[in-house]
Amino acid sequence: MIKKRVCIVGSNGMLGQKLVDYYSKSNNTELLCCSAEESSWIDNVDYMQVDITSKKSVQNSIKKFYPDFIINTAAFTNVDGCESEKELSWKVNVSGVENLIKAGNSCDSHIIHLSTDYVFDGKEGPYDETAKPNPISSYGRSKLASENLLRSKYRKATIVRTNVLYGHTKYGRPDFVNWIIDSLKQGKEIRIVTDQINNPTLINDLVQGISKIIEFGKYGIYNIGGNEFLSRYDFAIRIAEFFDLNESLIREIETKELNQPAARPLKSGLIILKAQTQLGYKPHKIEEALSIIKTEMEKNV
Repeated sequence: MIKKRVCIVGSNGMLGQKLVDYYSKSNNTELLCCSAEESSWIDNVDYMQVDITSKKSVQNSIKKFYPDFIINTAAFTNVDGCESEKELSWKVNVSGVENLIKAGNSCDSHIIHLSTDYVFDGKEGPYDETAKPNPISSYGRSKLASENLLRSKYRKATIVRTNVLYGHTKYGRPDFVNWIIDSLKQGKEIRIVTDQINNPTLINDLVQGISKIIEFGKYGIYNIGGNEFLSRYDFAIRIAEFFDLNESLIREIETKELNQPAARPLKSGLIILKAQTQLGYKPHKIEEALSIIKTEMEKNV
């Protein structure tokens, strides 16, 4: 059996950890994990420290492993931080992709790149893959620039747009679900926006979608998200109800009241019909997803 060689860039991140868990258990996959940190947060994997902003660092790792597939989950995702650190965010989100393109060309790798609904302005969502982007933040502009690089300069590329990732991982900062749970368990009052609409994406489902792209050798743009559109506030209420927590601690607020440095797309979210029909993608319902998270939290896997 010929094994496919998969390189996960950003393997210590939230999605990266789930991808590592999935592909490390695959009998027909050789896996290389790459991230900015000195060592892998996950044991017993082949790992190389990589600075995605360094052409030499990226070339060294990619050429040494010679992957069939490069999954790029590395990004500067702090939306407000991208406003204050525009140069750094551009280096990571755009120049980093440029470095992957150069390295990938030398190996004829299929690059699967993670993008976001923040490439849209959030005025007429949800959006399908043919909708015209119009980012309203530095983060969104950098992610659109990375998409455009791949579409114009790389033959074997797939862009995966997603939004509001949630799910359990062993390491790193808590996701939205865990933050809600932890805050309510501590009796903290939290303010959640009622006017940002998305279809939150369970990271386990996103891994499923990415694996289908690899399995079927699909190129182009694919939206991978959940199948329910709701506000962040309604999502928080659903989380509180599922975990039997005090939902009266959740206060409604509008985005404009937060006075955040970066503008947010409000009426957003991603239509996933293309992924459902072409990939057989099947996301979990929110309560099913929360049940999966609960089980994983109890097992700490």
